[in-house]
Amino acid sequence: MSTIVFSILVLVLTGVASAVILYFVAQKFKVIEDPRIDTLTDMLPGANCGGCGYAGCRSLAENIINNNSLDGLRCPVGGDNVMSDIASFMGLEASQATPQVAVIRCNGGKLNTTPKVRYEGVKDCLYAHLNMSSEGGCPNACLGLGSCVSVCAFDSIKIDNTTGLPIVDQEKCVACGLCVKICPRKVIELRNKGIKNRRVFVSCVNTEKGGISKKNCNVSCIGCGKCEKVCEFGAIKIENNLAYIDYDKCKLCRKCVVECPTGAIHEVNFPPRKEKANVEVEASQIK
Repeated sequence: MSTIVFSILVLVLTGVASAVILYFVAQKFKVIEDPRIDTLTDMLPGANCGGCGYAGCRSLAENIINNNSLDGLRCPVGGDNVMSDIASFMGLEASQATPQVAVIRCNGGKLNTTPKVRYEGVKDCLYAHLNMSSEGGCPNACLGLGSCVSVCAFDSIKIDNTTGLPIVDQEKCVACGLCVKICPRKVIELRNKGIKNRRVFVSCVNTEKGGISKKNCNVSCIGCGKCEKVCEFGAIKIENNLAYIDYDKCKLCRKCVVECPTGAIHEVNFPPRKEKANVEVEASQIK
């Protein structure tokens, strides 16, 4: 037998043996995927934003199938409609979630602070956070460099050129929470949208003592406790020199808004307040 024929024979036998080995290995370790995963993936919006806590829509679909439950599993982009369709397909029950929206808990910016330094570094909030307090001096203030804008997949956040602060379009926001995760100052929070989209919250995250915080920002919470005392529902607590309103307890009475001496508490989507003089006139007319 010639050397060429022998070589060809060896190569053929080696190829056949390798193919047989690969076949049995593939059979041994093959993964049979549930076809329902593809169906659920198609039912999801395909945003792959990670707001559900998983790598993407397919990963969420896999977890729903593997758990055979919707407990703790939710697509914030699709909302109740998508989760209801998935529950129907899976033969499960979907709980209704309270609609939420991202809110910016800082109102300092260019209008309410006096610049003490000028930042000219990398346009990234985490980098700036590690290297400075803020241009106005508050170590907890929004840095306004737009990391939240860059991570938002729904074009719901913009930087206001006048204030230098982010603004959230409540119609576009799906409460995926990506902006919350990326903010190094924890300035952004997901809160319940509230009845008629009305919300009351403290637009400040500064934990410095009142005197110091007021020097850096005109509208900083000073932890005076007036809002906590006036709240009849126990919705407000003062911790670390900072007031916080529990949206599950808040009844939107807005007494705290009027009581706050610095204007740190914001009311959103409420009708304009009647001036005191007008209220007194109306009351006299009723009498």
